[in-house]
Amino acid sequence: MSVVQMEPVEIFRQEAEELFAQLEAALLDLEGSPQDKETIASAFRALHTIKGSGAMFGFDAVAKFTHHVETVFDRVRSGEVLVSPGLIGVTLTAKDHMRRLIEAPDQVAPGVGDAILAELRRVIADSGQGAPVGRPDPAQLKPAQATNAPAVSPQSQPSSPSAAGFRIRFALPNNALVIGTNPVLMIRELLDLGEGRVKGDASAVPALDIIDPEHCYLRWEVTLTTSQPAEAIEDVFLFVRDESDLSIEPVSEPLGQEPAPIFALAAPPPGVGDGSHPTARPPVEPDPQPESARKAPPVAKAQPAGVVKVNAERIDSLMDQVGELVIAQSRLKQLAHSGEELSLLALRAIAEEMERLVAELRDTTMGIRMVPIGSLFTRFRRVVRDLSRELGKEVQLVTQGEETELDKTVVESLNDPLVHLIRNAVDHGVESAAERLAAGKPAEGTVLLTAAHVGGQVLITVSDDGKGLDRPRIKSKAEERGLIAAGADPTDAELFDLIFHPGFSTAGSVTSVSGRGVGMDVVKKTIDGLRGTIDVSSKPGAGSRMTLRLPLTLAIIDGLMVRIGDGRYIVPLTAVDEIVELEEADDGQSAANNFLYIRDELVPFLRLRDLFSLSGDPPPYEKVVIVSAGERRVGLVVDQMLGDHQTVIKSLSRMHADVKCFSGATILGDGRVALILDIIHLIDFGQSREERLRTP
Repeated sequence: MSVVQMEPVEIFRQEAEELFAQLEAALLDLEGSPQDKETIASAFRALHTIKGSGAMFGFDAVAKFTHHVETVFDRVRSGEVLVSPGLIGVTLTAKDHMRRLIEAPDQVAPGVGDAILAELRRVIADSGQGAPVGRPDPAQLKPAQATNAPAVSPQSQPSSPSAAGFRIRFALPNNALVIGTNPVLMIRELLDLGEGRVKGDASAVPALDIIDPEHCYLRWEVTLTTSQPAEAIEDVFLFVRDESDLSIEPVSEPLGQEPAPIFALAAPPPGVGDGSHPTARPPVEPDPQPESARKAPPVAKAQPAGVVKVNAERIDSLMDQVGELVIAQSRLKQLAHSGEELSLLALRAIAEEMERLVAELRDTTMGIRMVPIGSLFTRFRRVVRDLSRELGKEVQLVTQGEETELDKTVVESLNDPLVHLIRNAVDHGVESAAERLAAGKPAEGTVLLTAAHVGGQVLITVSDDGKGLDRPRIKSKAEERGLIAAGADPTDAELFDLIFHPGFSTAGSVTSVSGRGVGMDVVKKTIDGLRGTIDVSSKPGAGSRMTLRLPLTLAIIDGLMVRIGDGRYIVPLTAVDEIVELEEADDGQSAANNFLYIRDELVPFLRLRDLFSLSGDPPPYEKVVIVSAGERRVGLVVDQMLGDHQTVIKSLSRMHADVKCFSGATILGDGRVALILDIIHLIDFGQSREERLRTP
């Protein structure tokens, strides 16, 4: 079995996505708390890392552009620039531009970055903090002549009265070059902070015949005069500090009294930044291509669900379980080839051991693919922010249940459906501030996004406190398009289900947000593909609720196997509360008597024999499986309990797509098929059947 390894550039792209998410979250948090120093520092760290990693992996355009935005947030961090809505807005635009420079640099129109930086300069100027944004790139300045005089960073300004001196001594870890750390870039970052001089210590470099070219032998000493705090110097070593030998000491001696350096680092000559040594090598030949013709590394086609970050403890647990399984298999093999008569007791012991190990191995393996849905929820804060501003509304997004875990592939499949539902809630559901105030509501509307495990399913709900669905308008549009007969009186569920019909829209005009009748049908198709359903509820003036019910989508689950007639069925164990026996006193044949009295609580029950229209008489002693579906507790009457069962889920064919009471099937050890009960749909179907029986 071959192991697929990701290219370093692809690893950078994956990490960049996480950094963009961190940056966006910090910027959105700053809207509510613009003076939060920790949030400002989080945004700065994300920009700093994107810049450094971009330069390391050859994304020069990303590094240069991000450097200017990072400079602004460095000044925000030091209190020179105040956080404002305009600054947050243009920084979010800058973040989008950085992402495009990484994902599709060939599709970025010329001048876009310059326009964003110009807008950034304007925002700072309007706020009264008018220092320039976008200082000259050191690589574009004229190289300094070789000299023994101190080298001064070309970006530095004359020392202010508040400037302080620091002596920075550092030695990088031995494997620094192997993991991609570039000491030249780090020194350049130090010199960007003020006036500085660099000395290199090559005393630890061994003889040429024993030197390791991947080993970092040099030490450096940088004397720096800067108005920046010591924290700015520490940030340069943010990702190697724990492994490095680093000391930062305040000094008072002027730079002119320092001894001459072993080698000076002035403005970088051509080639610096691509790994060449400042003086130990001849100058690198300049790139024959003009700067505008250079391209970032090629963009690889994105592979969905290609990478899953796994906790190291889960990997260790997996290895331990595999090791124990190998030992158990070795015991079984030895027993089979011993030539002695097989002991039933010995076989049972090994079988029980392997059953335990397989169960643990299953849980660990499934857990590796699980990710919190909060990683998806955070993306929608920006959607609501931008859309509410575009529509001139005041809307906040509130999320709950971010810790709910789902399979990574399911989480990624839910992105587009949830975007459409949230956009509809903001556009069609939430009213303008004036309309809300006139209706006695707060000016700011709320979109609530929640997730929870309920009865063996995952429920994801998008709700709003707006005006609700317009039932008369939906009905009128449906009649106009021939989806229902004129004068028909469909139920709310039947009518609201029509909004998922392709091309259906109640919008009066086509806008950039809605009106074309696309979006909700995409939601329906995606959820159907996941074998889920969508429930819609709405109250006039009180808002609407869209609930995505996702069935058991994992490959293996714990189930309770029961017998009904001659068939075997699996009840998801996560939905089971308890099991009781159906007493003769409770066994009323009238639908009105189908209740159990359990610990001072009336629990309705459904006879699955009747529900599945099975012939024959039930056994004398029936069992009732009490299951939970949200806040409902219902009993399912079965003929016999067959015990727990590790269930490998198989999807039903398209021919059975309309059979809503089953979420899948599994193959038993004897080759027979057992259907997996969809608890929520089964209860809904049973209760609607009971209501029809009660209706004269």
